[in-house]
Amino acid sequence: MRKFKRRVRNHYGYTARRVAVRADRPWYYWVLAGLLCAALGFSLAYLMMRNTDYETITQQLEEMKHKNKMLEFKLIEAQRELQIELSTNSNLAKDLATVQDENLKAKEDLLFYKNMTGK
Repeated sequence: MRKFKRRVRNHYGYTARRVAVRADRPWYYWVLAGLLCAALGFSLAYLMMRNTDYETITQQLEEMKHKNKMLEFKLIEAQRELQIELSTNSNLAKDLATVQDENLKAKEDLLFYKNMTGK
């Protein structure tokens, strides 16, 4: 009996070792908590997306696309006009060169005839 009392006193008395009691949760509680957190996160993200001005943003996007297409058409038109001006300019330069050659020949002929007539 004495042994028994000593064991009880050592186990439950003031000199007994301090033991931390920890209640362990089963695995399905952790899975359930994870699923709840994921559902909460998705629901908050949905609410944030729903409350934004999605319609106005899409409308602005469509307006920007339309403006972009109009600017592309204007750019193409300006490029075509520039090509026409460049081809016209090169044709005028060729014509000017031929006219200047003809003018030079006409001056040479005039000088030749003046020298022949002595004037």
